[in-house]
Amino acid sequence: MKTPSSIKPGDKIRIVSPAGKVAEKYVMPAVEWLTQQGYKVELGKHVFDAHFQFAGTDAERLEDLQTALDDPETAAIICSRGGYGTVRIIDKLDCSNYRKHSKWLVGFSDITILHTCINNLGVATIHGAMPRYFFDDNNQPTENLETLMQILTGQPVRYKIKKQDFNRQGITVGELVGGNLSIISSLQGTRYELDTRGKILFLEDIDEFLYHTDRMIYQLKLSGKLENLAGLIVGDFTDMKDNESPFGKTVHEIIAEAVAEFDYPVCFGFPAGHDKRNLALAFGEKWELEVSEQEVMLGIVD
Repeated sequence: MKTPSSIKPGDKIRIVSPAGKVAEKYVMPAVEWLTQQGYKVELGKHVFDAHFQFAGTDAERLEDLQTALDDPETAAIICSRGGYGTVRIIDKLDCSNYRKHSKWLVGFSDITILHTCINNLGVATIHGAMPRYFFDDNNQPTENLETLMQILTGQPVRYKIKKQDFNRQGITVGELVGGNLSIISSLQGTRYELDTRGKILFLEDIDEFLYHTDRMIYQLKLSGKLENLAGLIVGDFTDMKDNESPFGKTVHEIIAEAVAEFDYPVCFGFPAGHDKRNLALAFGEKWELEVSEQEVMLGIVD
């Protein structure tokens, strides 16, 4: 797995919108902050375009993303938002030059598709906050932004979180992969299907029915995606919904039940996903996961 070079002041950062449309007010404060830090920020030509729910037509969104991937002077690509739409352009991307000019790609949610595609090329990416989540209500940089910049600039990253119910103890080292459960599920049977063998799998989601989540988890299990993991990290499952006739299990209970027969360490409640805390994770990099009775430690292996 190739790790893109760390970014430094003077480097170019491109912001693109490969999926849902986004308002300028959610992006421009990030542009201003990054510029103040000494980076050259370039917006995609169509970053604020709107075509129904999308940030421009498929062709326009593809043009911006392709330009960013191909540009040898770009050190990092930050996606403006998720939403929906990346799947409509993924098969038209030409990644033949990307490995020669690899650079960090940042995003989460719908951007899971790009993580999987680029990780399959052998290049690491960052599951992390997008511009709307760089600042708190007082316009101060969030922990989300701080941890993102730590990875982008090549600083050591090590997280410590409190223990959760259903955690399974153990220590493991493996390449971290994953992202949004709904996106991962939708890629099953395609050439962008996630390879989980020997990996630490991270999962998160938002606004799903519990029974639908149960179905997606069992889809992963029945296809062997949960069988040979090095470890499992369960992030935020935000704003989950239930039927009028209750499903009868929480998200954590659903996942714990599905992986009960396996023996790898499992961490529940890691603060990454669609809640306010969205700690940055480098997919494709090797991480050490230590789940103990007292706490969970997760850090990039040097």
